[in-house]
Amino acid sequence: MQKIIRIGTRASLLALAQSNWIKGRIEAEYPQCSVELVKIITKGDKIVDVPLAMVGGKGLFVKEIEEAMLRHEVDIAVHSMKDVPAELPEGLHIGIITQRENPHDAFISNRYQTLAEMPAGATIGTSSLRRKAQLAHLRPDLKIEDLRGNLDTRLRKLDEGSYDAIILAAAGLNRLKLSQRATFCFKADEMLPAVAQGAVGIELREADGELLQMLSFMDHRETMLAVRAERTYLKRLEGGCQVPLAGFATLSGETLTMTGLVAPLDGSRLLKVEKSGPATDAAAIGLAVAEELLAAGGREILEAVYGSSLE
Repeated sequence: MQKIIRIGTRASLLALAQSNWIKGRIEAEYPQCSVELVKIITKGDKIVDVPLAMVGGKGLFVKEIEEAMLRHEVDIAVHSMKDVPAELPEGLHIGIITQRENPHDAFISNRYQTLAEMPAGATIGTSSLRRKAQLAHLRPDLKIEDLRGNLDTRLRKLDEGSYDAIILAAAGLNRLKLSQRATFCFKADEMLPAVAQGAVGIELREADGELLQMLSFMDHRETMLAVRAERTYLKRLEGGCQVPLAGFATLSGETLTMTGLVAPLDGSRLLKVEKSGPATDAAAIGLAVAEELLAAGGREILEAVYGSSLE
């Protein structure tokens, strides 16, 4: 059994909270094991004044951590799965998916209780193209402005009066024990979440089978199947931070239901597809949702965003 496990993590408050949570679970399960956190600054952390959609590239919050793992400087990485590209570097894999936190988006405002209460012309902050498109569809009369920075930075900008309201992932608020800041959470039919939002994954080297077995007690089957469907969908659509798409899967017994959404940047229309099937067919269901969205007009929307054709 491995006596020391080094976790590669971003240095943000949320990333450290997630990594410390995993550290605590490992040390509780294996008291003889020591877990160390290795803080790594990623490209996404360095660029805080430009919307991610303008930065380009995938893996903005994971690439440097993955490189450290391939150099054997860290043993595992703890990621918010919504930040992890569908394609991983050769030799690495997501071996563990822990139980999903609240996957939905939260509305935070010091002035209004709900989105519906906001008057025309009020300012709402988010840098997510997925949220922007759905907000523009729900409330085209609002001013939607870019909001970058870590979760605590975004809350501070709200409190300083730069925005009338902001949208954040409920999972991040919960993990930092700030859930009281949210006045309500959107339902999936109001604002479909990002792929794998609320799920934490552990990435490790494929060759480290013994370590994978050691950590397998944290794997959560229901979350793993939902995330498998969502990430298969994401891979087919070649999605990343630059694309206004959403995907969300849920399980009821052994039936998995997956909803996918693609929208133009202005939110003038929302293309949605929903499919259900046996949970064991999670990847096939995610792929089927993606293919139907492409056939229904999603291909043209995405090609306009990418500036290139989808195969």
